[in-house]
Amino acid sequence: MSRILYIFPHPDDESFGPAPGIAQQLKQGHEVFLLTLTKGGATRVRHDLGLSVEEMGEVRLKEMIAVEQTLGLTGMTVLDLPDSGLKDMCPMDIEQVLRAHIEELKPDVIITYAVHGISGFFDHLVSHACVKRVFCEMKREGSPYPKRLAFFTMGPDSITEGHFTLKASPAEDIDCVIEVTDDEAKIGYDALMCYQTYLDTIAKTGVDKRVHDNIHFEFFGESFDPPLRDLTAQLPELVK
Repeated sequence: MSRILYIFPHPDDESFGPAPGIAQQLKQGHEVFLLTLTKGGATRVRHDLGLSVEEMGEVRLKEMIAVEQTLGLTGMTVLDLPDSGLKDMCPMDIEQVLRAHIEELKPDVIITYAVHGISGFFDHLVSHACVKRVFCEMKREGSPYPKRLAFFTMGPDSITEGHFTLKASPAEDIDCVIEVTDDEAKIGYDALMCYQTYLDTIAKTGVDKRVHDNIHFEFFGESFDPPLRDLTAQLPELVK
């Protein structure tokens, strides 16, 4: 069994994305951890609720704790870096935090957003760049972990039009496709519903109708055709 670490900038990134796949990985016996860089307090939803950034961050933290319990995560850490402000930080400060967490957990696989960030939100793009640089630095130093860097993305068959304009990866970049069962989709749906403050956004995007969709990943420095069906399959001892 493997140790898997998802790294995302905001609360709900995991549930708007690979939550059903996380449920599958846990069912298979893997250890699955989640690191979220911000509490997501700067969301525009706070205006509807009459909350400050700090107050909204605490609300979203409580929602994330419910997600942790719903998914049955092995562990979860939520940091308080500036939501919608990662682009204004020195990237080395972000990388220092990331590396410390990775060195503590020693995961076999780490996952973050693909280079386009799916939505193109700046925090997504910064997260991609910082996680990739830490991985490359550790690889260059000969660290035995992480063995694989994967990027969560949308495949060419994904629906990208709707409330937000989303970006997908071409078929030749997809290295892993997870097929979701009904039970796993139900868990993903339940995790999504933990975000009670985002129910309107969930309805507008229709993401709750897509929990049965296949989940797509790119691999950094590896290529698989046809794509693997498991993030932990054929792990290299050390990515060259």
